[in-house]
Amino acid sequence: MMSTLKKLMLGLVVTGWLACGLQAAAAAPGAAALPVPLDAYADPAGGGVVEVLLARAKAEPFNLAASVIFLLAVIHTFLTAKFRHWAHEVELAHHEKLKLRREHMTDSDEDGWPDEVSFKGQILHFLGEVEAVFGLWVVALAGAITWFKGWDAMIHYIGTRVNFTEPMFVVIIMAMASTRPVLSFAERCMRAVAGLGKGSVGAWWLAILILAPILGSFITEPAAMTIGALLLARQFYELRPSPKFAYATLGLLFVSISVGGTLTHFAAPPVLMVAAPWGWNMPYMFLHFGWKAVLGIVVSTLLVFACFRHELAEMERVRAAAAQDKVAKADRPVPLWITVVQLLFMAATVYFAHYPALFIGGFLFFLAFAQATAHHQSKLDLKPAMLVGFFLAGLVIHGGLQGWWIAPVLKSLGEVELFLGATVLTAFNDNAAITYLATLVPGFTEELKYAVVAGAVTGGGLTVIANAPNPAGQSILNRFFPEGIAPGGLFLGALLPTVIMGLCFMLL
Repeated sequence: MMSTLKKLMLGLVVTGWLACGLQAAAAAPGAAALPVPLDAYADPAGGGVVEVLLARAKAEPFNLAASVIFLLAVIHTFLTAKFRHWAHEVELAHHEKLKLRREHMTDSDEDGWPDEVSFKGQILHFLGEVEAVFGLWVVALAGAITWFKGWDAMIHYIGTRVNFTEPMFVVIIMAMASTRPVLSFAERCMRAVAGLGKGSVGAWWLAILILAPILGSFITEPAAMTIGALLLARQFYELRPSPKFAYATLGLLFVSISVGGTLTHFAAPPVLMVAAPWGWNMPYMFLHFGWKAVLGIVVSTLLVFACFRHELAEMERVRAAAAQDKVAKADRPVPLWITVVQLLFMAATVYFAHYPALFIGGFLFFLAFAQATAHHQSKLDLKPAMLVGFFLAGLVIHGGLQGWWIAPVLKSLGEVELFLGATVLTAFNDNAAITYLATLVPGFTEELKYAVVAGAVTGGGLTVIANAPNPAGQSILNRFFPEGIAPGGLFLGALLPTVIMGLCFMLL
């Protein structure tokens, strides 16, 4: 436990340095402002979208460089499975070469033995980690900023203009939600619902995929994603579903989590961006979005269930046969008071979600409590949460420089076109960035405001970068996909629920 605590302290120091340390070092009064304010552009009067974008690219050539780098990063995310495949081939070849050389070496040649680890293979593995992609391309972006604007501008943008609150919050809420007391509590709640279907695989599948997304409106979407993915791993993915069913479930989970946070005005990042500027409160969200989201989640889940009901029945037979061959080992129950305290820690973290100094400090108290009750805790694995935080930190750095082209595109669309445009744009940029940019567009009617938010949450499951909680789900479930989660497979798995959610939001 102490080793974990030391690692966490080191991680918090690094995170704090990213969010605050550079801020103190970046007080460069002459640094160029990035991103350029949207109202600072002299757009051609009466010009269309193409004319506006060309004028902005000409006025600020760096815009084009930043967007090209972002495009390359997005393309890289689609190639991560290929990099992992190459890494596997390189490491197999290295292993065979190592084995052959060892067979022909003597004891006197011991000092000249080849390296155990393939450096090339490890580099390819790194390039194949989705969570590392945007952070890797931040290096290229930092170089571009320095080339166009100077060193001070680069430090000023990353150190003061980029807000790392959301990545830090996701790291902490994800770590809390994955602890044994919280998971045991969530599992007991799901078991009570799954018990209506006699606790079958299908009943568990339905309970998790309907309840976990709706829960996201109250404990935030990242926490709901963590709990939902961990329970699906235990109750569904460990039974080895077919690849088609595995991707269908993953896509359904991502889409449902994206829309499931719309019952309230504080749980979903894309809603949070517009709630204060547009005056949207909890009653407004439930009346305009929430009930439609619940209906869409239920209909989508039941349709996917109907498509794969025979496979679920077969998985139930496999599980029943396996259960007869082994004696079930009951987990040591977690005392109620420990569960209550940890749920209160989560509630406090959600309440202080916009104040890093408070929720990071609260997390340190949480760690002290977890250490004091270690006999009722599981090992705290911070690696997935830190990787997800790294992914989101890189994404917000890139996303903050894309407003120059996203805002004109949004402004040029009508209601239906805006809904479809927001859905498509969300697949290639975090949906919170889409809705934030919409608040900067003057003259948006209530219908247009509704359309852009509905589109942003509807498209939140199409890719891993579309919604902030998606990297958390991918990090937890990636091990159940032999070559890693393929972007194409995720897109196809999310397509049906995305269409259903879109129809619910636009027709009801």
